[in-house]
Amino acid sequence: MPHVTRRQFLQYSAQGLIAGWAAPLLAQVAGDRPPRQTAVKVLNPENRVPVSFIIDDSTCLANLAHFAIPQFRETFPDRYLQDWRKLPREIPDAFVRKFADWCRDQGVKGKYSIVPYPACVGWVDRELPGWSKRDLNASLALVRDELTPNWDIHPEMVSHTRVIDTKTGRPFPETTEFFMENWRWTDGKSADQLAEYIGFALKILKNAGLPCEGITTPGGFGNRVLPELAQGVLQACRDVYHTEIPHYFRHLYIDERSVAPRVEYAAGLGGPDPRCVVSIIGCTGDWFGGWDGLERGSVDQFITADLKSGRLPQVIDRGEPAILVCHWPGMYFNGDEVGFNIFREVVARLHARYDHLLWMKLSEIARYWAARELTSIAATAEGITFDAPFATPRFTVQSTRSAAAPPHLSAAGNSTPLARVASLSQLRRGAWHHEAETFTACLDLPKGRSVLSFG
Repeated sequence: MPHVTRRQFLQYSAQGLIAGWAAPLLAQVAGDRPPRQTAVKVLNPENRVPVSFIIDDSTCLANLAHFAIPQFRETFPDRYLQDWRKLPREIPDAFVRKFADWCRDQGVKGKYSIVPYPACVGWVDRELPGWSKRDLNASLALVRDELTPNWDIHPEMVSHTRVIDTKTGRPFPETTEFFMENWRWTDGKSADQLAEYIGFALKILKNAGLPCEGITTPGGFGNRVLPELAQGVLQACRDVYHTEIPHYFRHLYIDERSVAPRVEYAAGLGGPDPRCVVSIIGCTGDWFGGWDGLERGSVDQFITADLKSGRLPQVIDRGEPAILVCHWPGMYFNGDEVGFNIFREVVARLHARYDHLLWMKLSEIARYWAARELTSIAATAEGITFDAPFATPRFTVQSTRSAAAPPHLSAAGNSTPLARVASLSQLRRGAWHHEAETFTACLDLPKGRSVLSFG
């Protein structure tokens, strides 16, 4: 097999291009779905296209590429030939702050991994040898204060390299691909076994004071046990964080397949404990700076200078969430910030081309899609009734009906009027628009029964 990067390995295996890895991509069970009338259509939030940014291989201080490459090479001596000693051992917090400040100014949101035990160097909830306890605490505080408002935090399993014996906290002595998180360890594992391992990673982040509603899989983790992976994520996130709607990032597609989130294992929708897990799908490769900070990418692969072509227009123009994928060492690019500069130009071109994008965290996208697929909706002469197992902001619906009087959203004895806007482009939460016989409303959908009434 030719040399491939870890994320390319993920892409190829997802596409069935590596022998033995052609897992059925829809093997996960969708679960329950409510009855739905065709008279009401659920649109994207605020009738805009969600956009998000996935950052993999990030953690506190340690440059994962520097520490991981020699461990990967031990397992695959002929593949990982980069001179890892020339890579910086640290990605400084000054760069994290610079990145966070710029993204906040641009409204960018997404997911940022914190590998709990990065390449077995040290524990983010204890100590990171090579850095002082003060350094580690300051790095964690930076993540909590500057990133978590706009970024989901994920574990990318425990070490992102060696499999950890959760009973001892030490790596297993074997270094074959069957004892590496990125490759074959998950083969044949049950949902309970995966939940136990994922839960171990989640507990470290919880001990470090970080919030978490989902996980990212490193490399090929879980690729041969997709149903068990989804169930394991659902179980672990609910057990450790009591997450209402767990989500996970496992797949990315750069072909013609849909990249809409998949709501899986939905159950208990009409009871006190509804549950589901959402698979978030990336739509780009890492065309920024590579997983090791050695592969220069190209802006034009995302969106060309004339703003007409590239992968992102393909996805955005069909109305699906455009979720970009990168690796943190490539964003820093050994201090040259090549990936970050590419990303800044990508965002500039996106904002120049489109005026209907909505930057969202992965958890926000997962929540919206869960509500979109699992809410029972019925249209009557008096209005539209919602029975929602999960609440979500910006829930946007459209129907063919007259709406002479302002609509009101009624729930739990309270009634809130919606404000009319002159065009669909002005539609925001708490607003409605009516043109010809088409009525569109954007509301904060409460959990349980609510009614959008007219007159």
